[in-house]
Amino acid sequence: MDKTSILIIDDDKSMLELTEFHLQAHGYKATSVETGEQALKLVANAPFDVVLTDLQLPDLDGIEVVKRVKEISPDTEIVMISGHGSVSAAVDATKAGAFYFVEKPVEFEELMVLIEKAVERRQQAEEIKQLRGKLTSRTSYYKIIGSSKAMQDIFELVESVAESDASILIVGESGTGKEMIANAIHYKSRRSKKPFVKINCSALPRELIESELFGHTKGAFTGATMDKIGLISQADGGSLLLDEIGEMPTELQPKLLRVLQERFYYRLGSERAQEADFRLISATNRSPAESIRDGRLREDLYYRINTIEIRVPPLRERSEDIQHLAEHFLSEFAKKYNRPVTGISQGAYERLFNHSWPGNVRELQHAIERAVLLCKNSIIDEGAIHIEAGENAAPAPAPPPLAAAARAAAAAASDPHLPGEMPESSQTDPSFEGIGRAIVEKVPDPGNGGAQLDVFSKIEKAVVNAALERTRGNKQAAARLLGLYRPRLYSMIKKHNL
Repeated sequence: MDKTSILIIDDDKSMLELTEFHLQAHGYKATSVETGEQALKLVANAPFDVVLTDLQLPDLDGIEVVKRVKEISPDTEIVMISGHGSVSAAVDATKAGAFYFVEKPVEFEELMVLIEKAVERRQQAEEIKQLRGKLTSRTSYYKIIGSSKAMQDIFELVESVAESDASILIVGESGTGKEMIANAIHYKSRRSKKPFVKINCSALPRELIESELFGHTKGAFTGATMDKIGLISQADGGSLLLDEIGEMPTELQPKLLRVLQERFYYRLGSERAQEADFRLISATNRSPAESIRDGRLREDLYYRINTIEIRVPPLRERSEDIQHLAEHFLSEFAKKYNRPVTGISQGAYERLFNHSWPGNVRELQHAIERAVLLCKNSIIDEGAIHIEAGENAAPAPAPPPLAAAARAAAAAASDPHLPGEMPESSQTDPSFEGIGRAIVEKVPDPGNGGAQLDVFSKIEKAVVNAALERTRGNKQAAARLLGLYRPRLYSMIKKHNL
């Protein structure tokens, strides 16, 4: 980490030199100036963490310096030092934004305590700012709902690639929202004011896909009674979504590959080349590797459409998003059907969290729509959620005895100083007290040359890990098992990089 930067303002040169020397000796990055104007120029150039300023300066009043420093750098903490202390001066300094007011002569030890407190206060303010940023971070992006890390990563990826013309392949199970991600890419791109044309390759008869894609001239085939422009022409200047591209006829794939390589094409029945100006977005619910292996997708086409690949995780792998999605759909359908439904009960949420959602977001959407229609009061209760709890999910294993859990916890800590085998006392005393004694007995004494451990952190990591294993990664169930609120569990998971 960078050193804490401190600016000292005082017209007493000996005071400046002594303070600067002491601060540098304690590991701070100290800079000193004799006037307020010099200080303001430095702060404008590069804000300091802490400013120490005298009240009486040769050019500016110290209170004025405090005000202007705070205007330039609101996060800088300021300590006012003065040989002319008074209650009114202290009040004025505090109102102007000073963290503390201290009278001269000041002992250096006292000054160090003040600086440490100022640094701590600044760090706390920064942490609060970051926390607020997380709490207000987007849970939706171009109508895509998701606060999980997986979805936030997708949002960031879309931000990064949308303005380019790179071909995008979106891979994910049916119902995960691939089309919505495609929408976000188009409407975030430079082509957003041009058409966004979509075709589902599995929804059209094989013999019509080529005509739909490239267009045809009158008489090109039986039934072609007039000229028709294709979807590529309709997408001119915009984007083209080929959904379920793995279902495109293999004989048509070389023609699409040629269009992507050469950027022109021919309508059926025509020898006149047409310019192809579109951005291709493809989607599939199949594994591209399996589609290539099964002969459904040409490998050369795959590499051409897959400049950027976005994998959308199934809902069962991002259960953090269930609540946000459920609340979004509740609001949407309550308004659509003019129903006075305002919330979801705890029991109903438990059913939602315990379901494996094989149909993904689409299945959840239908479940909430049905619940809104069936709900007889303002809160959706468990009875209105028509899904099978735990369907398609393997039952959780029986909980291990506490003594066995203690051994698992110690092993999970993965530390040479906390061996996996617990002493016999833990096996005869299967209680939390016994587990505690067993662990402490094995912790080496730092006074005897052993390394000092953060035992509670090791235990916390091991217990959270064991809870997640027992619930097969279901964070809601793990939080209930440990008696925690989910946000606290999430912070532990992040803290220990689980």
